[in-house]
Amino acid sequence: MRLPIPRSRCVVFFLFPLALCVDFRDRASRGVQSTFVKTGRLEDVFSFPWPSSAESPGGSGQHRVSRRSADKADSCRALQGYESRLGSNTHTYIFNDLSGSVSLAWVGDGTGVVLALTTFQVPFFLVRFGQSKLYRSENYGKTFQDVTGLINNTFIRTEFGIAIGPENSGKVILTGEVSGSKGSRIFRSVDFGNKFSRTDVPFLPLTQISYNPWNASVLLVISIKNELWLSEDFGETWRNVHGTVCLVKWGPENNIFFTTSPNGSCFDRGSLELKKTTDFGRTFKTIGTKIYSFGLGGRFVFASVMTGKGTLRMIHVSTDWGESWNMAQLPHVSHEQFYSILAAGDDMVFMHVDEPGDTGIGTVFVSDDRGTVYSKSLERHLYTTTGGDTDFTNVTSLRGVYMTSVLAEDGSVQTVISFDQGGEWKPLQKPANSECDSTAKNREMCSLHIHASYSISQKLNVPMLPLSEPNAVGLIIAHGSVGDAISVMSPDVYVSDDGGYSWIRALNGPHHYAILDSGGLLVAVEHTSQPINTIKFSTDEGQCWHNYTFTNSSLYFTGLASEPGARSMNVSIWGYRESLLSQYWVSITIDFNDLLTRDCGEKDYVEWLAHSDDLSDPNDGCMLGYKEKFLRLRKDSVCWNGRDYVVNKQPTPCPCTLDDFQCDFGYYRPENSSECLEEPDLKGQVLEFCLHGKQEQLQTSGYRKIPGDKCEGGTLPQRKLIDLSKNCVSNLLGPEQLTAAPSFSSAPIVAAVIAILLVSVVAGVLFIKKYVCGGRFLVHRYSILRQHAEANGIEGVDELDAHVAETGKRDYHDDSDEDLLE
Repeated sequence: MRLPIPRSRCVVFFLFPLALCVDFRDRASRGVQSTFVKTGRLEDVFSFPWPSSAESPGGSGQHRVSRRSADKADSCRALQGYESRLGSNTHTYIFNDLSGSVSLAWVGDGTGVVLALTTFQVPFFLVRFGQSKLYRSENYGKTFQDVTGLINNTFIRTEFGIAIGPENSGKVILTGEVSGSKGSRIFRSVDFGNKFSRTDVPFLPLTQISYNPWNASVLLVISIKNELWLSEDFGETWRNVHGTVCLVKWGPENNIFFTTSPNGSCFDRGSLELKKTTDFGRTFKTIGTKIYSFGLGGRFVFASVMTGKGTLRMIHVSTDWGESWNMAQLPHVSHEQFYSILAAGDDMVFMHVDEPGDTGIGTVFVSDDRGTVYSKSLERHLYTTTGGDTDFTNVTSLRGVYMTSVLAEDGSVQTVISFDQGGEWKPLQKPANSECDSTAKNREMCSLHIHASYSISQKLNVPMLPLSEPNAVGLIIAHGSVGDAISVMSPDVYVSDDGGYSWIRALNGPHHYAILDSGGLLVAVEHTSQPINTIKFSTDEGQCWHNYTFTNSSLYFTGLASEPGARSMNVSIWGYRESLLSQYWVSITIDFNDLLTRDCGEKDYVEWLAHSDDLSDPNDGCMLGYKEKFLRLRKDSVCWNGRDYVVNKQPTPCPCTLDDFQCDFGYYRPENSSECLEEPDLKGQVLEFCLHGKQEQLQTSGYRKIPGDKCEGGTLPQRKLIDLSKNCVSNLLGPEQLTAAPSFSSAPIVAAVIAILLVSVVAGVLFIKKYVCGGRFLVHRYSILRQHAEANGIEGVDELDAHVAETGKRDYHDDSDEDLLE
């Protein structure tokens, strides 16, 4: 399973081959796009009986949302004479070194500090030769200073990148390579990379050093020997806190979760133990055994637990950080099927479950607020069997909005969107300024389809995933095509300003793009194999675009880089130029501050009601139980939101309607219907499941309130849980197996205690046998002791040792949850 991957402030460009890679380490979404078939042919069409494009895809279909637009001509005329202003704020820096890759990292928020690490590396037989150079900028990349001397010209391992501390801690770690050493060397900075301290460490890291999110001085790393090392003084000294650690994750505050193998092999998936420590590795508590994999998301901990029968596994969920567990309750899902956590927050969990038979599709289930009881949300969800690519995307610019792709019976792909956290899914509305493309078989069923990870995995001409930012309300930028399915033709760039209800075609052809100034400025660069010298920008959310020639000497473009958070006004265009004998890196940074010559004032903002097109309608705009009004920038206002801009929203609760409820356990919504019907296989059956060791019966009319929904009063469908006063097995982790243990090896002490106990027992037994009951008591007592030993799982060790899990590649699953949240 997978959780959303957190966000780092690091961008990596590679020259050989050229590519741009951005790693978001705290972002939850993993977008994906597609258009294809399992048989190997690429399909252009998708033939589901969706509503026509005149009907909006939101809620129950009643919304027809108009854009918050000014006249396009006025918007385009609002900006004059920008060439000279941008020309005086364009800065070029040439890296005069031989390098095959460059890594960028923003240090702090709003500090302007950027670190660039260039690396040149050549393998020669079993030896690697190379060099690293470090550059530092204090003005968002306009100029750089060569500070390689700060790291003693040490070769830096690029696979670990530049490790930046959380928040504005100013901490930076670089991991160096020491030839012929059993240890490693790290360079540490506490002042935003201005100075570095060298520290030799007694291990070789397997993973990048990880910061405690709440205390940047506490560090974790797994060595190549699978030892878990921890530092509490920002890497100056280290402790080896545990051996054979396979995966480690930070929990809240001082909690650390990790899996370890009793037999010393991390390949023996399914026999792992899940442990946690709350005191930085001084003591440990085992919170799960027979673990295949685990992960954290929101307030949930997930574990895939072996059932003890072949290779079967069950997903377990905890909401108290592993103190208690429940098996995930899904209707009609066998243990052999592959599970994947698509998204998890504080309210609920999205889980994909593969169809049997390696079909590449499955069903999306949504959980209750406990993350335990699941109901069907979306069928025929696309999830590839090779690579685990899915188009599931969390639109962060508006609450409750998700996009993904489904696979039709004919093998074609279509994008659907949900505005209510998976309660209903609809196709995207056809943009008003677009025509159905020539590949469409049914031009009456024309809608917008979004390219995401699946399209990228299939090598289509899609350079970027869909982009949204929490502080750019309602704004989404994505590649797409208009038809009755995703097209394999070259995509265009589409923009939505209302969270996905309506869209416009913003740019022809594929582009790289970025959001600046909290949505007040969009920038884009054409994706082409030819040298470029032009950037496009928009101050009205993509209605009107301006071209700016940023250099007279074109360069081969490799990436568009801006500070994470979408608050900056600076963007860097990275690429390389070729001379007769070499290639060299070039960074061109454009500061748009002088383009937007004034700060935005009160008159530059307009009131906007999310999920609505009518502020005066008292019944419009209710979504997940309340309305949200925002103050948003007028499209014709050419002004600067500023780094201190805060999203202004005014929530108002709504009375409950059926739109505030999703289908309950054992129920589903047919296509184009808001009514929840019983699953045919469960019709007439009593619905029971096991939670916290107690059997419960569910009496429901088919509806369950959406987790996080804030509606009050109104329609409240009947739903009741009845305690049947029966004990049942709600998890396979066996509370009798969960014991606390000190961090040091306890085997000698345990052996000594057992020896003392045995001597005492033998002496006592001999005394009782001789003087009390003539010997029969010994047999009885021995039987009870043996039963206790079996109950404590001693014989279970043999069962797990014989249970060797498959060790396939990370990008492959065979009816398994091998990729669970890793």
